[in-house]
Amino acid sequence: MAQPEEILKTKKTFALIGASQDMLKYSYELLFTLLDAGYTVYPINPRYENIDHIRCYPSLAELPQKPEVVIITLAPKNAEAMVESVAQHGVPTVWLPPGSWSDEAIAKARAAGLEVLFNVCPIGTLRKMKEEKTM
Repeated sequence: MAQPEEILKTKKTFALIGASQDMLKYSYELLFTLLDAGYTVYPINPRYENIDHIRCYPSLAELPQKPEVVIITLAPKNAEAMVESVAQHGVPTVWLPPGSWSDEAIAKARAAGLEVLFNVCPIGTLRKMKEEKTM
């Protein structure tokens, strides 16, 4: 299994399933943390056309390019269903942050041959990497 730091150092294109317009939601903070760090991020949520002037896509199928990593910020039951979609679209890595993963989602991801990261916060990992860089 790849380490979160390795993923963030080597991958540059992410899809964020469960992106939100609500500034108080984790997925909103994650979207802008990744963008500020220089990554290409495609927010996915069929309820929105835009999130703060950033185009939001209804599904993985609608993205202009295939991401290298899909981060799912949904409730575990919903994340379980989305893991199958990630595999169907040929994305090799799925990341399930705290609050989004379940044993079932992990099992589905592994059974589909996906590299899976779970219960690790991308925001915290980025902050840690930044701190280590400045030391």
